[in-house]
Amino acid sequence: MATILEQLRQHTTIVADTGDFGSLEKYKPTDATTNPSLILAAANMKQYAHIIDDIIDKCREKDSSALDEQAIIDDIMDNLFVAFGEEILKIIPGRVSTEVDARVSFDRDAQINKARHLIGLYEKRGITKDRILIKLSSTWEGIQAAKELEEKHGIHCNMTLIFSFAQALACADAQVTLISPFVGRIYDWYIEKKGKRDYEVDEDPGVVSVTRIYNYYKQHNIKTVVMGASFRNTKQILGLSGCDLLTISPKLLEELAEQKSPDNEPIKIYLNKDQAAQKSKDKKKYEKLDEKTFRWMLNEDEMAHDKLSDGIRKFAIDAKKLEELVRARMQQKK
Repeated sequence: MATILEQLRQHTTIVADTGDFGSLEKYKPTDATTNPSLILAAANMKQYAHIIDDIIDKCREKDSSALDEQAIIDDIMDNLFVAFGEEILKIIPGRVSTEVDARVSFDRDAQINKARHLIGLYEKRGITKDRILIKLSSTWEGIQAAKELEEKHGIHCNMTLIFSFAQALACADAQVTLISPFVGRIYDWYIEKKGKRDYEVDEDPGVVSVTRIYNYYKQHNIKTVVMGASFRNTKQILGLSGCDLLTISPKLLEELAEQKSPDNEPIKIYLNKDQAAQKSKDKKKYEKLDEKTFRWMLNEDEMAHDKLSDGIRKFAIDAKKLEELVRARMQQKK
């Protein structure tokens, strides 16, 4: 009998949630996702120090006339994300997600400009935009930025930090390429606020949230694809088997690769587009959301409001830490 991971691959596109090249080579995912936290973790590994040093040297030489140190650091950061993306694309056959700085999550134009700049950096390295997903926070401004990027510039977007049905509806309205609804962080919130830790797979609040979004999208033939993200255990992953894509950490990929089904039974497939209409809790298609309605729906969802804000803050903190690492390396190389 095939391992759990091998069986899962037959029904779901596997994406690795890591910036570590060794994990990508080991588990052979189709796609990969990165964010400031993952790049920060990779940047602290000795085996990747040469990438950072090379980027610092090239950007310093190019920006030698710049008086603003922050402008140089911004350039290094952008090139660092793209350099890691380029190396990842040498390993995987599919796409890599590169994230726009969370600190501009509430600035539509800044997100558009940064996304186009990142794509331009990839193109200078000979990488076409069809292999890149630009990750944006799923604020109202982020979703509207994605709408313009998709419509006017042909840049495909991955909307991250999705915790609510309202965010998923707005992303569908914007016709974005992909959304990443989170599972584990929803689960974390319920542990903290409700005190309950153990759930049956079909009752786990994160799994329930993604299942609702998936079924609604498939029932109404919405082209945006769903990539479940942020898992705390393999049970949550298996509870979304059949989802379009699942992005999984190396730790959980290892667990799945070592597990086999009890009694050699095939894994259960929970999500199926052909059964979505039957299972969907939202039989009627919602009207297009305007900004006021979106903000009110998000405000009324305490968990989603809390976790979106928390997620943006955490990504921003790690972006600052990465900047400090770059600044320290620059000082060492003087």
